[in-house]
Order: sequence, then structure tokens, then C-alpha cells
Amino acid sequence: MRPVTRLVAAALRLPAARTDRVAVTRDLPVRVRDGTCLRTDHYAPDLPDAPCVLIRTPYGRGGPIRLLGRLIAERGFHVVIQSCRGTYGSGGEFAPLVHERDDGLDTLDWLRRQPWWTGAFGMFGASYQGFVQWAVAAEAGDELRAMVAVVTASATRDSTYAGESFALDTVLTWAELLEAQTVPWLARQWELKRGQPRLARALAHLPLAEADRVATGVTVPFFQEWLRHHTPDADYWRARVFGDRITDVHAPVAMVSGWQDIFLPAQLDDYARLRAAGARPRLTVGPWTHGSPGLLVAALREGLDWLDTHLAGRPGPERAPVRVHVGGDGGGWRDLPDWPPPATPTRWHLRADGRLDRMPPDTETPDRIWYDPADPTPSLGGPLLVAQRAGAVDNRPVESRPDVLTYTSGPMPTAVEVVGPVRAEIHLRSELSYLDVFVRLCDVDRRGRSWNVCDGLTRVEPDRFPRDASGAVRVPVTLWPTAHRFAPGHRLRVQVSGGAHPRYARNPGTGEPLGSAVTLRAGWREVLHDREYPSMVVLPLVPAPSTAGRQFQIVPLSWALLPSRG
Repeated sequence: MRPVTRLVAAALRLPAARTDRVAVTRDLPVRVRDGTCLRTDHYAPDLPDAPCVLIRTPYGRGGPIRLLGRLIAERGFHVVIQSCRGTYGSGGEFAPLVHERDDGLDTLDWLRRQPWWTGAFGMFGASYQGFVQWAVAAEAGDELRAMVAVVTASATRDSTYAGESFALDTVLTWAELLEAQTVPWLARQWELKRGQPRLARALAHLPLAEADRVATGVTVPFFQEWLRHHTPDADYWRARVFGDRITDVHAPVAMVSGWQDIFLPAQLDDYARLRAAGARPRLTVGPWTHGSPGLLVAALREGLDWLDTHLAGRPGPERAPVRVHVGGDGGGWRDLPDWPPPATPTRWHLRADGRLDRMPPDTETPDRIWYDPADPTPSLGGPLLVAQRAGAVDNRPVESRPDVLTYTSGPMPTAVEVVGPVRAEIHLRSELSYLDVFVRLCDVDRRGRSWNVCDGLTRVEPDRFPRDASGAVRVPVTLWPTAHRFAPGHRLRVQVSGGAHPRYARNPGTGEPLGSAVTLRAGWREVLHDREYPSMVVLPLVPAPSTAGRQFQIVPLSWALLPSRG
């Protein structure tokens, strides 16, 4: 393994190893308070007084995670990798988010009893491996010296029901992925080679309460529960989110995410709450999707640097607290003192004849589209769980559909940089009381290709948003935050449609329960854009780098391996 780790470390340009002597003990039994045994691997470097890095995961302890354990250990840390309850040899049943607090704290008690324990530890991990960090962070005490939270958040409820819809593709794909860990390797490879037809059928299936069985052959308990407990006030989620104690977390936190990541809005909310509490987390957001290779490389580099500084007491060169990658032609990495940077909210109005304009409308005829949930507007790219399907793609295939409205600006005479939160206000009338509003911002290049930058969806139900006497309703849509440069000659484009399936569950138009709905009702809707009902997207414009001074600087692209799109 040592020659392999040396080659990998050199290829990834990791810090020099402190030792190549690492003793590995596998399948240690860690017994928690209810008697369940959690299988755990320990990577012990041949170094005195090495602090500990804890990684708890439902994705196994072999393959890439084994390589990760050795890479971190060679840089001067005891590494403890534990399979979450009900996964990869650990006892009990895996129930997402239910046992992570107690199991994590009991594992910490076990660490304290080890002869090599120094009284300090850190945590590292991406996605679910980050959820388990937040589950214990507020109660871990001063012994927790550092956290590295990658594409993750302290609360998962809002990401599961973004805009109060249901993140169907993410949840069902994850359920299928977890179930696939129990099938033989060859059978799994065959299913992947075939393009996962069972999952594709499940994403299109109604009722949704049967979709887990279509995808996996079994009923997945948490999938059923998430369909049932979807309302914002559901007690079910109170014990499964950890954001209410985030201000009690005193350990320094490094956050790494991507502009096309499924948890980005929630992770930036965590950052804002930590900052409001007086903490100084480090934030890095790059041109990545949830599992893209560039993300994993950057997370490992950032994580090792953070652990060296805050856990091992080996500080390196200082860097800005926030580093973001500005996408688009001529973008690049920028250093910021905080997030979001100072920006000028700028309204771009939807106008007649498909125009997008800074000038407010006067008297204009509404645009009409027919949305049919039996032929739902498809999702294309964007923040998805599977990196190969996510990210920025050419949107022209979906923009050619009759159920998608597009509004496009003229060519930009100079570069326009949009960095920060993005929101839209869409005024509409609909013959249905139940509907979705999906808004996407795109960058149209000189060749006419339309690349998605950010988007968001809002679910409309009776009484959620007031209607006026004419039946018009103002629908606020929160898009993903972004950092993007629209180059000279490029155009801004805004899409408005009735959904993005299967990324979001289709709205049946009837108000039936999420899991049991089978009746599909189509209908017309009008998008209004006139003086009384000025539909718009509001973009945070920042100065060009050459005039922004020291608060908004370009830094070298060599900082990380950066795929061009996701």
C-alpha cells in the first residue's frame, strides 16, 4: 500500500508524509449504549502524541476510504473509520440520522479509553459523513478541535423538501445506492452498465410510495417516512436535524462545497449562523457537483491543511477565510473576507417577446404555458446526487419544449459578474391551485448554447401565497447562490416552467398526498410581466476584479484540480 499512497499523494500534490509506517487494525468492535457493536478500523502512525481524526460512514471501510485513512495517518494522525449502525458489519438497522448522536458520542467515549488518546480529535467527511459530525459537534466539548465538513449541512430537512417540493432524484437515488451495497458486486456492475433501468422506471412511477420497491425490490423504511412526514412542522424531523445547536459548536469548521451541490444553500446557511455567533469558519466553494473529482481533491487538501493547523498545531501559510471559484469565461478563484461579498441587487425584468431587460415593463400581454404532469418538464443537469448527470449542461433541448418560457437579454457589452444569493419574483395566474414554479438562470454563449448557472423551485398551494382579486399570485423563488461571470458578448437567460422532473417530484395539480397521489391534472398558467405585476430575477452584481481592490482578488487556478464543468 505504501508505494500506492506515495503515488497518489504525489499526483494530488498533498503535503509531505510524516511517516510511512502505519499499523492498521480492522474490524474492532466498539459497543455502544444499547449493546450494538459498530465495526471500526484504526490506522495508527508510528509517531508519538498524534491526535485522532474520526470518520463515521455508511459507505464502507474499503476501497477509497481505506486509501483516505492511510493518507491522513501518514501525515501524523491516528485515523478511526467506523461503519454506521446497520452498514458493513456494524450491528443494528441503519435509520438515517436517528442514531448518529448517541453512537457518535459513545464512540468518543471509546476513543478516550484508548492508550494512544491524546485528548484531542477532529472529524472529517463528505455528505452523510458530515451529517454525523454535526450530530455530535455541540456536545463533544473542548476535545473536538477541528471539523472538515464537505458538501454537507447540519440540517437535511430543507434540502429534502427544497421549495417545499420533494427532492425525488436525490432521495430515491440515495435509497437505491444504499440498498445496492447489499447486492453482489458483479450484479451491481451489471445494473450500472445497463444504465440502472430499474431506478429510471422508479423515478417515473406513481404512486411515489411504490417507487422504492420498483427501484430496489424492497420497501425502504426511511423513504416511506420521508414521503409521509413532509410538512414543515412535522415533529418527525426534530430529532433528525442538528442545526438548532450549531451556535454551541466551538470547534473551528472548514466547509467545502460546490456551486452545483445539492446541499449548497443549507451549507451556506450553516456558515452564516456560525459567523453570526462569532465563529470564523473557512469556506471554499468551487465549480463542483456533489461527487466530482475536483471536489474530492480540494476537500482532501483543505482538510489536511485545516487539521494540521487546528488539531495538530502546525499552522501553514495564512489564506483568506473565503475562497470561491467564479464560473464562466474569464472567471477564476477569488479570495473574499466573508460571504456573501458586498453586491448591488439588480433587477432583470421578464418582458414581452421573450426579452430580459433592466428596464421595468409597462403594459404587456402575459405569456401562457400548459403544464401536464403526465409529461412533466424534465430536469437537465444542475445540483444532482450523481456527478455524471449533474452540473452545467446545454439547456437548448429543454428550452425548445412548449412548456418552458425563456427570457433572454441582449449581448453583454462588458463582463457582468454575479456573486451571491439569487432570487426571483414570478407573478402568475393559474387555473390550478396546486402548481410548481421552476426558475433557472443560464449563460448563453456566442454559439447560442445555454449553460445553466443556478436555479430553484417553489411549490404553490392554496393560502401559501395570497391571491389578489384578479387571481394573480406573487411567487418568490429562491435560487441556488452562485458566482458567475457573464463574458462580453454573452447573454443572460431566465427559464420559467412548471417543474424539473425527476429532480423534483412532479406536482400532480390535485393536492393529493405526496406518497399516494396518482391523479394527474394539467392546466394553463399565465406568467405576468407588466407595471402592476413585474416578474423579475434579482442578481447580486459585484465590481469587476480589476476595480474591486483587495477584497475581491483573483488567485491562481493551480490551487486545485478544476474540471471545466462540474
